[in-house]
Amino acid sequence: MKLNRILSIALALFIMLPVMTFAQQKDMTLEEWESAMSTLKTKKESLIKEVAALKSDVEGLKTTLKGLESYEDCIKSVYQLVGATKDDVDNFRNAVRELEGKIRRKEGPKADRIKDLDALKKNPISALPEFFTKVHVDLPKLLEEWVEESSDMSYTVVKGDHLWGIARKKEHYGNGFAWPKIYNANRDKIKNPDLIYPKQEFKIPPLTPEEKDKYDRLKKNYKPAPTQ
Repeated sequence: MKLNRILSIALALFIMLPVMTFAQQKDMTLEEWESAMSTLKTKKESLIKEVAALKSDVEGLKTTLKGLESYEDCIKSVYQLVGATKDDVDNFRNAVRELEGKIRRKEGPKADRIKDLDALKKNPISALPEFFTKVHVDLPKLLEEWVEESSDMSYTVVKGDHLWGIARKKEHYGNGFAWPKIYNANRDKIKNPDLIYPKQEFKIPPLTPEEKDKYDRLKKNYKPAPTQ
């Protein structure tokens, strides 16, 4: 109702103002007045049709609006396309933020961050517009720009050495059970882990947190055979 009233007032003002202005500027003859009124009548009819069309459009928009889903329902529909709930998406968002922070801070090893990103890529939630560019474009680019400096130590074998003893050295792993790490890193030089020779140069790569936990558990649970 308010819209109809506003349109009616606007229409009346549009029609009357030109006539009043023109009449004030000049004494009009009967013929001039009739001509002006005829022109305004034509404009009035045209404006009435436009108002009717606008009313029809407004009603159509109201009908369309009633049929639209709420924002929350639209979001739920989108999440359903990737088989996820709001909680799933919230958790994924947190995982993306956490991984981005680790990559930007270069919290290595880099190989672990690559695995973390691969896991995010495989998640269907990564296809949502909110995450797609970040997960499939931005984070891979950051990883490509991350140049990981080698932290491998080197060790020259001396007479009497063995892989267990080298791994047990405090400056290396402090744990003889970690000897396979040295063996696997130097397979090009070690044909038999029981046979190493003086002056051989071995790489001593750092243990990952998972490897350290593994070998620490082996050391803790080890029980030497009873002596006779």
